[in-house]
Amino acid sequence: MIAGPTAIGVATLVFALIHLTPGDPVDAMLGESASPASRAELRAHLGLDEPLSRQYVGFLAGLVRGDLGVSIHSHEPVADLIAEHLPMTALLAAAALGLAVLFAIPAGLLAAARAGSKTDRWCLAVSLLGVSIPNFWLGPMLVLAFSIALGVLPVAGSGSASHLLLPAVTLGASLAGVLTRMTRSTVVEVLSQDYIRTARAAGVSEARTLGRHALANALTPLISVIGLQAGSLLAGSVITETIFSWPGIGRLTVDAIRSRDYPVVQGCVLVIAVSYILINLLTDLAYAWADPRLRVTPNDVER
Repeated sequence: MIAGPTAIGVATLVFALIHLTPGDPVDAMLGESASPASRAELRAHLGLDEPLSRQYVGFLAGLVRGDLGVSIHSHEPVADLIAEHLPMTALLAAAALGLAVLFAIPAGLLAAARAGSKTDRWCLAVSLLGVSIPNFWLGPMLVLAFSIALGVLPVAGSGSASHLLLPAVTLGASLAGVLTRMTRSTVVEVLSQDYIRTARAAGVSEARTLGRHALANALTPLISVIGLQAGSLLAGSVITETIFSWPGIGRLTVDAIRSRDYPVVQGCVLVIAVSYILINLLTDLAYAWADPRLRVTPNDVER
């Protein structure tokens, strides 16, 4: 219900902020030494001489038609530029999410199973580091360690799994820390329930108790965290892609901001916002799969 108004609100906010930011794309394209006639001609060609209200209406009208406009610099359709770069961002976000889940779920289960032990404290300490270290610091440190000092991974770029590893770790570290702590606290709470004690009394193994009963009943809050954090991966990719020269939508956004390419900035931010909205919608749908009590049937509606 609110997805459409939210997307329009984001588009409006981005349009306003990008036009209020100091600078002129005409200066960026022609240089400050260009003649007034050349500047005026280019401004008219780009439609920048029109009132902001008319530019805004034209922008919204283009969105309705599925037209995100044309890049001021490359003269390519913005939709084509985004379609070219978005798969790389999706690949990076998926790799970061996968690494975070592969680390966090086992670590959280291990910490919960041994709550109060040295293992628990180590898991919590590592997860705290993941949450606390910003990716704009972690990324360069990983490059210094694994690319420059050890020489085992490439510094930047794309093209192979080795290029993907460092950006994925940088982007997923914070999510891994949050998810580890959430898994641990949720499973510890579930382990205190009566049905867990009943399962143990019936001779169910500890591994089966943790996986089949504890983790299964802790999925709903974990799905919530994964959904919210997965959406934030798209925003975090802006910094990560810039550090590692990853050719995704985040780097495209930064380059467009530097060159004052209004249509590209607006299109990129709008796509990121809509992706965040869709991810949250999928998260809500996943709740029903994880917890049958949340499913609404036609009989429930009739009652």
